[in-house]
Amino acid sequence: MTHQQNLQHLDAVLLTLWVGSLWSIGYLAVPILFQAQPDKQMAGMLAGEMFRVQSLAGIVCGLYLLGRSGLMAGKAAMRQPFFLTIALMLALTLLITFGIQPLMAQLKAQALPLEVMQSALANKFALWHGISSILYLLESLLGTLAVVLFFRTALPRN
Repeated sequence: MTHQQNLQHLDAVLLTLWVGSLWSIGYLAVPILFQAQPDKQMAGMLAGEMFRVQSLAGIVCGLYLLGRSGLMAGKAAMRQPFFLTIALMLALTLLITFGIQPLMAQLKAQALPLEVMQSALANKFALWHGISSILYLLESLLGTLAVVLFFRTALPRN
């Protein structure tokens, strides 16, 4: 196996990690957590931690995949659908992680000693939670597109 093949396998693994974690955490683990955990505040804290770790994995994977695409194709990478999809996914991850999540944490802190959903800030928190959820869904769908694009170009054609 060549060095190039090894790197292509690493690309596949990191893309799978990123997209798989989006789907498994967002649409399996967190809904099950909220269904099984009677303490919704605890469920929210645990879900937030899962999303935090998932987003960090996504940032690492996204930066690697963009860098590798750039090294392989140079400036032409910026016109390739796979590169553009990964760039958009990474931008959404960064927006959610460093824009929306800190804003939601600030709203929770301002609501203390009440839970944010029991406070006057409930509507504002729900709005930002909804925006975050929509962006997460968009990122998840883009992840599916990225997998299709990757394997369309990576697998040999018969």
